[in-house]
Amino acid sequence: MQKYLVAARNFLLSFRRSAEGESRSWLERLRDRYRLVIVNDETFEEVSSLKLSPLSVYIFLSSLIVGTAILVTLLIVYTPLKRYIPGYGDFQRDSEIAELSQKASALEKEINAQRLYNENLRKILTGDLADFTEEAVKGKSRLDTSRSESSASPADFAGKLGETALTSEPSAAAEETPKHGQTAGLAVSAGSDLPIERLQFIPPVSGEITARFDPLKNHFGIDVAAPRNTAIKAAADGVVILAGYTVETGYSIAIQHPHNIVTLYKHNSVLLKKAGTPVKAGEAIALIGNSGIESSGPHLHFELWYRGRPVNPSDYIGFR
Repeated sequence: MQKYLVAARNFLLSFRRSAEGESRSWLERLRDRYRLVIVNDETFEEVSSLKLSPLSVYIFLSSLIVGTAILVTLLIVYTPLKRYIPGYGDFQRDSEIAELSQKASALEKEINAQRLYNENLRKILTGDLADFTEEAVKGKSRLDTSRSESSASPADFAGKLGETALTSEPSAAAEETPKHGQTAGLAVSAGSDLPIERLQFIPPVSGEITARFDPLKNHFGIDVAAPRNTAIKAAADGVVILAGYTVETGYSIAIQHPHNIVTLYKHNSVLLKKAGTPVKAGEAIALIGNSGIESSGPHLHFELWYRGRPVNPSDYIGFR
């Protein structure tokens, strides 16, 4: 009988213990501490140990996940890495790329135009014209306008700049036909593109012509001897497009006139105007000099260009 009583008591005790274990909350079970032991597999020597609980492991993993998510979000929002994520920010990226491409294309065109403009002006001043036509080499002073209109030229290119600048400041001397005895002739600031035969120019300087127009010798203008420091006048209304110094031509100045006219004045001693300055016909722009290695005495080397081709100034201007 006593044996059965002991068994019953043991059963009741075990039942009570199991009931108490089941009644513990999940938070209490998470707080149970465990020991993680690392031992040597051969000697079973304890290498290290770590005390932890399920709650601490849960907090550590949750913090790691949340921290990683916050870091990734910040990188995406505040750094350019978002551009490499497919579907994120594609519209903004495409619009920026298109805008930058347009700006780059516009800058490239502007640089190329400026480079071409400078190169063409250099060729005009130095006479380095590889595309000089056979007609000019034969010394023809009259131009085939239909052929010159179909080809791009230094004066055509520079003409757009000059005519645009002159549009805002029209000449007060504009008139349709030259009057008898008048030296200025037709106003070169007129809007229409008139033939050079209908235009009249002021002689930039009076003197003896010492070297005539000779394209065969790459002499695309005439040389007019005059005393040193004599004032050189603008042949017509226009805008100074170049004023500077070169080793060959010395102090030189170029004026862009309407109707695709460009005049050049080389070997000066002093330049009185700067690039971009509007000038009137007869206004002093430089002084006679002997600058540049190509000059052998005080004189003016004067060139007259029409539609990108040099013409003989003596055919249109009287220098005596």
